[in-house]
Order: sequence, then C-alpha cells, then structure tokens
Amino acid sequence: MEEVKSKRNELDMLNGSLWDKIIIFALPLAFTGVLQQLFNAADVAVLGQFVGKNAIAAVGNNISLIGLLVNLFLGLSLGANVVIAQNIGANRLHVAHAAVSTAFIIALIVGFVITIIGELLTDPVLEYMEVPIDVWSMAETYLRIYLLGMPAIGLYNFESAIFRSRGDTKTPMIALIIASALNLALNLVFVTVFDWAVAGVAAATVIANIVSAAILFRALIHEGGIIHLDIKAMTFNKALLREIVRIGLPAGIQGMVFSISNLLIQAAINSLGADAMAASAAAFTIEINVYCFMSAFGQAATTFVSQNYGAGNLPRCKRITWVTMLINGIFFVMVAAAILIFAEPLLKFFNSDPNVIELGKLRLLYIVSPQLINVIMEIISGSLRGYGISMAPAVLTLIGVCGVRITWLYTIFPTAPNYETLMTVYPLSWLLTTIMLCFAYQFYMKHLKVMKIH
Repeated sequence: MEEVKSKRNELDMLNGSLWDKIIIFALPLAFTGVLQQLFNAADVAVLGQFVGKNAIAAVGNNISLIGLLVNLFLGLSLGANVVIAQNIGANRLHVAHAAVSTAFIIALIVGFVITIIGELLTDPVLEYMEVPIDVWSMAETYLRIYLLGMPAIGLYNFESAIFRSRGDTKTPMIALIIASALNLALNLVFVTVFDWAVAGVAAATVIANIVSAAILFRALIHEGGIIHLDIKAMTFNKALLREIVRIGLPAGIQGMVFSISNLLIQAAINSLGADAMAASAAAFTIEINVYCFMSAFGQAATTFVSQNYGAGNLPRCKRITWVTMLINGIFFVMVAAAILIFAEPLLKFFNSDPNVIELGKLRLLYIVSPQLINVIMEIISGSLRGYGISMAPAVLTLIGVCGVRITWLYTIFPTAPNYETLMTVYPLSWLLTTIMLCFAYQFYMKHLKVMKIH
C-alpha cells in the first residue's frame, strides 16, 4: 500500500515532456513557500489588528535575522536534495538511501547548534541592529522564543528536500497546510484570549513548526521506497556528509548573503522610525510570495537537472534550464501583477495607518516590479547547483548582492537618508548579480563535458 503511494507521488524526470512535470513539481513547492510565509503573515496580521504597530515592528525587525538562519537550513537541505536526486538518476539506490539518513541526522545537529548560538547572540545582534528602545523588549521576546523551534524548522526543510529529490512536493505541502491552520488558530487564542501578544504568536509558530516536522517524520517512516527512513538502521556516511556540505553549504551561504544584506538594510530602516519598520514588515510579508514562486522553479531546475545529470543526459539538463526559466517568467508576471494592483488593500490587512500604507506601497513598487531579473538569477543558480556547482553562485552573490548593498548603505544612503534611497539598492544589486551569473553559466556549460559527478 505504502509502495503504491510512493510511486504515485513520484515524477519521472528522466523521460517524456518537461513543462507539465516542472509545473506539477513547482506549484506545490511554491504554495508550500507561501504557506511558510503565512506563519509570519499570521503573526503580523494578528499583532497589527489586536496589539499595534510597535508589535508589528518588533516582528518585522526579526524577519531578516530569521531568514538568515532559515536560509542556512534551505541551502544545506538543497545539498541533500542534489546528492539524493543524482544518485536516484544514476540508479545508485543504496547510496541514495544512505544519504536520506545522513541528511536527517545533519538536520537535527545543525538545528540544536543554531538554537544555542542564536540564544547567546540575541542581545548583541539586536543592539547592532539599533532596535529602538520602545520595540526592543518585544523584538527580544519574539526572537528568543522563535529560536527554540529551530530544530523543527531544520527537520522540516531537510525532510522536504528528501521528498523533493524523488519528485514529491505534495506531501510537504499537505504537512504545512495543517501546520499553518494550527498556527493561525493558536495565534488568535494566545493573543485574544490569553493576551500573550508577541510571546503568543512566537509560541504558536514554534508549535506549528514542530507539528509540520512531525508529520513528515511519520511519512518518511511509513514510506515504502528509496526515501524510507528506518530509525533502527540509520547510518551516518561521512563521504555523503562531505558531498552534502560541499553542495549545500555554499547554497546556504548564498541565501544567507541575501539575509545579511537585508539585515544591514533593516538596521537602516530602523533608523527611519516605527512607521518605516511596520511598512517594511507588512510589505515584505506580501512581496515574499513572489519569491516563493521563483524559488520553487529554481528548486525544480535543481532537482530535474540533478537527476538527469546523474543519468548522463546533458542535452536534457540544458533544456530543463530554459523551459523552467520560461515557465517561471510567466508565473512571475501573473503573481506580481496581482500584488501591485491590490497593494493598498493587502497592506491595509496588516495596518491601516496611512503613512505605513504609503511606505509599504513604495517598497512593493521598488521590489516587486523588477523581480523578473530575479527569475533569471534563481534558475541559473538552481541549474548550476543541479550539476553540483554550488560555490560559484555563492561567491558571485556575495559580490553582487552583499557587496553592492553594503557599499550603497555606507556611501549613497548617508547622502539621502530616506526610504526610497534604501529601496533603490535592491534592483541594482539583483541586476549586477544576474549579469555575473549569466557569464558564469556560459563558462560552466562550455566545460561541463569534462566534469564528473561526485
């Protein structure tokens, strides 16, 4: 019975048409990303309606920092995704199975380490970010409670990557639907009934994260195929660990670079006051949904390329890149148009303050409109990772994103310290990074035939 279920959720990435399978793979993954953002959206919306804009500012202040930590998990889990998928494509099923248990152990270890380090560094980080005194206490409370759920967040992301490696993106989505509903219900209970405010929404998020990880854990135990997790027979393969880290750590660093630069920008936003902080928190909660679709198709490119590279089918790998980029562009236009058209009512859902809404609309205009550039960047990065090439995208992102934004913050922003100046740096950094990634992709495609699968 479980074997039938396993086969039903798998996709044959090695044969047949691509566009329909890419959409089948990517859409549940995109909606999973949207649901993950609903965790934060529910926090912001409940606090905005029942507590106030300072509470929104406190949560918004932590978004970039939390993104920094989560991106490390996402990157490492992509390494697991690539290693498992390449070995499935190469029909080395025993190696793929060993990679599953190795990935699971990595998730647990990294999760607990991040929780401990994060708790120790909470005060210094908030101080560095120049969090206003009237927001500090709530920001610290939210962050400290949220950090307790890091092991569960790590497990969920690695478990999702394991399912994704064989083409199943529906099971992680179902787990998150359940967890999101629970999160919203607990938010309302903890805030409106128990009056726990920021502490309540943070606790609700931790509980929901634990539930989503537990659902996927149970699913892996009952799986009847390659990704079956047998607790009694778990192994930790050092060679596979090195390969997962070789591919995953640079991908994690690439994601963390975005978060580090956003963390610095958040510090600058904090200097502009609570209205700017609240506007950014609300707008980010909306705009991140565009990125969810781009990231989903980027991960589709990674997984499809991984399996086909493992199978030695390079022409199909290259075709995957262009097909995924085209489909991603189409979905981007639809989602971005909807957000820009309904920007004001969407922002009012979080806060009705006119100044907050105007600043939020300005952020959406500067960040959502030019993200077609990001489509190219995500697909190229995802494709390169599918080949096992992970360091180059990370280094180029460090230069193009972090370098440009830090330079901007310390040179241009001081000459015109306003919200619009800050927002301008986003499209500029994306454009430079995408240009460099395009050159890198062409270089690696010319030399790919001499590379070997690790």
